[in-house]
Amino acid sequence: MVPSRCLRLKKPLKVRVIRKISIGRDYKDGAMHYTVGQEVYGGHRIDNIIKDGDEYHIYIQKDNEVLPWKAFNQNMAIAVEYSLEY
Repeated sequence: MVPSRCLRLKKPLKVRVIRKISIGRDYKDGAMHYTVGQEVYGGHRIDNIIKDGDEYHIYIQKDNEVLPWKAFNQNMAIAVEYSLEY
């Protein structure tokens, strides 16, 4: 059985509660910032950021294919911005 976080999704995920995630202790100068819609990794765009248990997962999309890209656990310094459009 393949874990769900390794599957390629054919349709974009619809729930977008998290708009932006920042990883790192120094939010202004040293953190990495990832925002839904941001272009990353050779023409891909961040499609969704999802919290699953104690981890955050970033999914990217290109040509209607959604792929898992990065995962961070809560042992790291994380700041989350939520979408105000529900």
